[in-house]
Amino acid sequence: MAKPPSSSLFTVLLALGANVLVAVAKSVAAALTGSASMVAEAAHSWADAGNEVFLLQAERSSAKPKDDRHPGGYGRDSYVWSLFAAVGLFTAGAVVSIMHGVSQLGAEEPETDYLVNYIVLALAFVFEGVSFIQSLRQARSGAAARGTGTVEHVLSTSNPTLRAVFFEDAAALVGLVIAFLGVLLHELTGNAVFDALGSILVGVLLAVVAVVLIERNRRFLLGEPGSARGQEAVLTALLEHPEVQAVSYLHLEFVGPERLFVVAAVDLVGDDRESDVAADLAAIADELERDVRIVEAVLTLSRPGAPSLTLPEGATARL
Repeated sequence: MAKPPSSSLFTVLLALGANVLVAVAKSVAAALTGSASMVAEAAHSWADAGNEVFLLQAERSSAKPKDDRHPGGYGRDSYVWSLFAAVGLFTAGAVVSIMHGVSQLGAEEPETDYLVNYIVLALAFVFEGVSFIQSLRQARSGAAARGTGTVEHVLSTSNPTLRAVFFEDAAALVGLVIAFLGVLLHELTGNAVFDALGSILVGVLLAVVAVVLIERNRRFLLGEPGSARGQEAVLTALLEHPEVQAVSYLHLEFVGPERLFVVAAVDLVGDDRESDVAADLAAIADELERDVRIVEAVLTLSRPGAPSLTLPEGATARL
């Protein structure tokens, strides 16, 4: 199992700083040139900047320690705030961009200062690229630890802030290319429809990213099961425990970024009294909870005759 994320806060802060700078620059360019693509890009960047505030709150909330009212901790709060960010991206970014582009399709757009647009788009690409590189580094690190591809890791990770920043930055870079092409075709042809189409395409891109993020957060709020690697790691820890003879049931569920709730049915060694069995189960659960990734572990006895779980051949995952 991968270690808990430690660089997510820096990733979000870097993205916030980049988005604010880019949003201001795009807004000035949009005001000076009236370009539909630049208006869409400005809306995109302001939406991203607002979303980073939600993601910062997600990081802050999920870090709270568990208490009597929340024995499973506050980890799922990160998915709530990340869901707000995804909805914000859809409404403030996608919808605004598409509506503005559609309204400009039949409108006469005056000649603009194309050089201003090109300079701002180039600067935005640099700032967004720096932010994307940071999220890519974090994603690659997590993917390497899990032995998966980078995109696969970002889609499946329990860390919603990494997923949001990664896809928002990737969408920002693609959106900048779309905006550049819209402005360039407008300049070459003198037809403002290309600029309006650029705005619409940016909005469609943001809508797709937002829907993906909304769906992933929804699944984690409903209860996303732990990964196969996590299952192997916990099963290995249980089977290697001297008091455990077999494990017949094991369920892992994410309750926050790299935070798991574990339920297991085990067969203990020997034939102890009921009071001793209860103490043994509690002791094993306490040992599992020493790992910071396991928020709570609940163990019970296996039913008589229940088949035992076995580790896959060559399994190497460890807690």
